Amino acid sequence: MYALIDGNNFFVSCERVFRPSLNGLPVVVLSNNDGCAIARSNEAKALGIAMGAPWFQIKHLAEEAGLVALSANFALYGDLSDRMMSLAAGLGPHQEVYSIDESFIDLSGVRGDLVARSHKIRSRILQWVGIPCGIGIGTTKTLAKLANHVAKTAECKPGSYPAHLAQVCDFSKLTPTELDAVLAATPVNEVWGVGREISKQLTAAGVKTVLDLIRLDPVMVKSRWSVVLERTLRELQGTPCIDLDHAPAPKKEIACTRSFGHPVTELSDLNQAVTEFASRAAEKVRKQHSLTSQVMVFVRTSPFRKDAQYSQSVIVPLVRPSADTTVIVHAALSGLKCIYQPGFQLAKAGVMLLDLQSDSVVQGELNLQADADHRQGQDCDKTQLMSAMDGLNQRYGRGTLKMASAGLAGDKRIWSMKQQRRTPGYTTCFDDMPVARA
Repeated sequence: MYALIDGNNFFVSCERVFRPSLNGLPVVVLSNNDGCAIARSNEAKALGIAMGAPWFQIKHLAEEAGLVALSANFALYGDLSDRMMSLAAGLGPHQEVYSIDESFIDLSGVRGDLVARSHKIRSRILQWVGIPCGIGIGTTKTLAKLANHVAKTAECKPGSYPAHLAQVCDFSKLTPTELDAVLAATPVNEVWGVGREISKQLTAAGVKTVLDLIRLDPVMVKSRWSVVLERTLRELQGTPCIDLDHAPAPKKEIACTRSFGHPVTELSDLNQAVTEFASRAAEKVRKQHSLTSQVMVFVRTSPFRKDAQYSQSVIVPLVRPSADTTVIVHAALSGLKCIYQPGFQLAKAGVMLLDLQSDSVVQGELNLQADADHRQGQDCDKTQLMSAMDGLNQRYGRGTLKMASAGLAGDKRIWSMKQQRRTPGYTTCFDDMPVARA
């Protein structure tokens, strides 16, 4: 048995934790540079706002319907996610954090009434963290995710499903007749793994509901569509095909890219931005205990502006695999110097670390540069320095200790993202912590 715990409209719910006045109002959270809606409250969905809707197309609703738009506060969302996941882990012995707001729990060996236990965990998360969530339970991960959809839909849209399935839905507790009715009321595109194109093909073939899909022959599905859809179908039929990932596999590539808040033309500004992106990527690669052998850096203009267009990238190979911020930043800035062309209104840049390998693999070779540095009294191994830097930034906040080429704290950063609507870092910044006064 598996359970899926999913925070309802997670980014919006995080904002409402510290601003209860937003409850009942249509709220959207905007992406980087306040570009488009990446989270919507149920009230915003009722206004017809689609996921990914550009802000300039919906901003008129602020005056017409009282729409509240907020800039993304990812540091806050990440902190509340950690708190939520630590409580969700109490539901079962094994947990897979699938995304910032979703967590699979293995319920194998858990005794007692799973529905009652799930309601207690849900209430605890709501009381201790302030995040409302839905919980779905099934014999496979796909069924658990589908049950989660039923639980959340039954709560926010009364009448769509039986009322007793709201908040927590356990498919194993339903009779065959009740389960068939629920599956018949669920569109096929709500199935985990059924994308937009596959959904269109299934609908054209007369497979419009989840019940229609379950009644298909897996062999036919594999031959007509794909082995991926066959696996999804077998999961829906109760045969586990997707195991619980207790630890996510290390990433094969790590990237840090950002769109600029304002067009950038000067190399000095680009150096600051690329230094920060490379430093962030280096921190990520150390976190998963990997090394990188190649550093890619790119810049480009905005395809939506009528200015002269420019897009270029370059891959800089390293002498030996490294997770050293100084090495990675030096490679990124060297690449940037090669591809930079003055006169263009650059809108985005980024750094990607390629050809990753485990830091347990040691490249055996004569390091002639290390010998020269050793003779000069310099230490080439900066592992302890990097660990100290990561520790300080984790304890006192990102950017506490950084490379000089990223600029000083008081420097004007024209490339910084637009976040004019961002709320305070209530739990991630001492200066923003709310104070209760008698």
